Amino acid sequence: MTEERTVPVPSSLMTLSGRLGRAVARASDIAMALAVLIAAGQYTEDYDLLLGSLMGLCLLARRRYPGTVMAAVMVLSVVQFVLDDRPETPLASSPAAYNVAVLFALMSVIHHSRTTWMPYLAGGSVLLAVLAGTMEVPLLGIKPFVDSGTLLTFWGLTLTVWLTAFALHTRRLYAESQADRALHIQREQEQRVRLAAARERADIARELHDVVAHSLAVMILQADGAESVLRKSPDMAQSALKTIAATGRDAIDDMHRIVRVLREGNQDSADSGPPRRLITLDEIKVVAERAQAAGLTVDVSVEVGEGRLAPAEEMTAFRIVQECLTNVLRHAGAGAGVDIRLHEERGTLLISVVDDGAGTLAGRGVGGSGGNGLVGMRERVELAGGTFEAGPRLGSGWHVRASIPTRTK
Repeated sequence: MTEERTVPVPSSLMTLSGRLGRAVARASDIAMALAVLIAAGQYTEDYDLLLGSLMGLCLLARRRYPGTVMAAVMVLSVVQFVLDDRPETPLASSPAAYNVAVLFALMSVIHHSRTTWMPYLAGGSVLLAVLAGTMEVPLLGIKPFVDSGTLLTFWGLTLTVWLTAFALHTRRLYAESQADRALHIQREQEQRVRLAAARERADIARELHDVVAHSLAVMILQADGAESVLRKSPDMAQSALKTIAATGRDAIDDMHRIVRVLREGNQDSADSGPPRRLITLDEIKVVAERAQAAGLTVDVSVEVGEGRLAPAEEMTAFRIVQECLTNVLRHAGAGAGVDIRLHEERGTLLISVVDDGAGTLAGRGVGGSGGNGLVGMRERVELAGGTFEAGPRLGSGWHVRASIPTRTK
């Protein structure tokens, strides 16, 4: 069972997207522009409405070009100040309520700028611009329009807006990162599930091949032998039939276990039926005896201390020997000699299976598996962290050698 990790997914209000998100964004832009325009309409100077309208129009592009919009609004504010400071009749009011467009543009830079330094530059520019309003330049005829009290008020308002917008921006980035993380973890979980399913299918395919191929090879050869000696030697025929029955029963038990795994998905669950039959190295002698009954000459040597191998290692060793005997029965047939050697050396289980290829079916066989047996053996050994080698011998026959690192139980 794959452990599931949960990541807090941000509120939908923080991560509006798609058509609804675009509609809300456009509505907020229009609302800001209208607020600036309405504020400008409260003043009676000649250029107040024009300047306010231009500032409002700039705000409509604040998401796409935040830096440019900030610069444009600041320039319009400077023009507003210059028009208000004319020695004759002022043409604009300064400061005015529609200067709130500067704060809106500042918020836009903080929220939508793609560089880390732009929010600080924008905030500093506003503070310096307000500070400049307290200065007097007699040569240019510029008089201050902001006193110290108004300066502190404007600075406080600017800093409040800047900090609030920066906090909301940080929260939005955190929400997006959490959403991305949740999506990434979900994809990882799905990938792990797919990989686990692929490994399980490969394991089941190997088990099916080992059970069916070996059992059927033994049963076919035993049935052929029983048929040929049925009238001449009923006792030998009866022995062959008993071997066929025992092999078939074991194969059916293994098939039931595999089918139960396919149906229930967990062969170790408490309610999955009878427990799985534990396969040990002792089973090698059983399959060797059945192979001898099928006509092979089998010499087995197992030099592994009791309790030295883990169950998975014993299962791997047994399946390799079983597949080797299956291949000898299939491709060499009765009369072939097989030498099986298993021994442990310096924490490594060494497996050697060699046949002489001298069987009566050499060259024609009883049906092949298209090389799946060798592939399955190699996969088993590699999964155990070992090495595998197989190939023809000089002269005739075949050899299989494998080494598997052992973990003492």
